[in-house]
Amino acid sequence: MNVEQKKRIRDGKGFIAALDQSGGSTPKALRLYGVSENSYSGESEMFDLIHAMRSRMITSPAFDGRRVLGAILFEGTMERDIEGVPAADFLWNSKKVVPFLKVDRGLDDESDGVQTMKSMPQLSELLDKAVGHRIFGTKMRSVVKTASASGIRSVVAQQFEIGRQILSHGLVPIIEPEIDIHSADKAACEQILLEEILTELSQHSPGSEVMLKLTLPERDGFYQPLVDHESVLRVVALSGGYSRDEANSRLSRNPGVIASFSRALTEGLSAQQSDEEFNSIFDRTIEEIYQASST
Repeated sequence: MNVEQKKRIRDGKGFIAALDQSGGSTPKALRLYGVSENSYSGESEMFDLIHAMRSRMITSPAFDGRRVLGAILFEGTMERDIEGVPAADFLWNSKKVVPFLKVDRGLDDESDGVQTMKSMPQLSELLDKAVGHRIFGTKMRSVVKTASASGIRSVVAQQFEIGRQILSHGLVPIIEPEIDIHSADKAACEQILLEEILTELSQHSPGSEVMLKLTLPERDGFYQPLVDHESVLRVVALSGGYSRDEANSRLSRNPGVIASFSRALTEGLSAQQSDEEFNSIFDRTIEEIYQASST
């Protein structure tokens, strides 16, 4: 594990950029960026276009380690180059941004009020590949829809079980049990989730820290016990469908929690913009998210 990167994630000011759209979410991300589905033919061209979008963001003067601590990549991005350099190496060596990798393969159908992660039979092979690409950590997402204690327990148990496998490869897992912002009993979901995460952390091996990526809570400061926990390297927040203004407002009221936004990060960016306009809008966005993450 890169000690300098770990110190940066633990102590640094800034936020983590989520650039990990995969096959299912890429068409929507491209549409929001002004690239319609009739602009490309097949997955190969689609991924070429999303890589061009991500490369434009990463190489922008606005995007560097002064305000961006880390970036979560899709596997296809990890395996590609940016300006002739492997993506993870470019992030760290040129930008001082710590590279993470999305490792989940999507969600199972909803059951017991939650969506657990699909089986990952090739996970060990992917983790070895991540180590070879000098990735620092990983991210994996589940979704909670309703306040089902048994369902939420199964989500957290699966996340920590796979998290231990990730730790065994020398990588830091970002555990992401997202709560749907439209849940009718969101606050009750948060209470159960907090209790289940604290239970898992109480059984956690000392010295093997994890990160947590959580939906912004209904009660300000609700996740402070996790922010303060000795086994938690950092708590980050997803925007979850909130507008950037709403996400930043909620984030600023949760001290110690930093952003890990995806859609809110790219809001307002377009393939049709000149580099000057693109960089100006992106700079303002990054500054707003940075300030909200600095409480």
